[in-house]
Amino acid sequence: MDNRLKEQIDGLLEKYTELLVGEGSAEKTEKVKMWIVYNHIAKSMPPLAKHWNQKYPDGKEQIIKTIAEIKEMNEQQRKK
Repeated sequence: MDNRLKEQIDGLLEKYTELLVGEGSAEKTEKVKMWIVYNHIAKSMPPLAKHWNQKYPDGKEQIIKTIAEIKEMNEQQRKK
């Protein structure tokens, strides 16, 4: 992969995170990235997401918490 493209996508993700939750820190950007990937897979290949949820119930719980956290941060950001 082109290193320049990776840097550009990383910058895009950081800015998206900042606009979505109010801060583009590395920790929040990583959570948003996990949310984006999981959400895309769940929408485009629901059986795969269901299989993963069944195979990794602890992961499912973590992604549910991450989604709720991002939703709450986004709601707070919108109030500003």
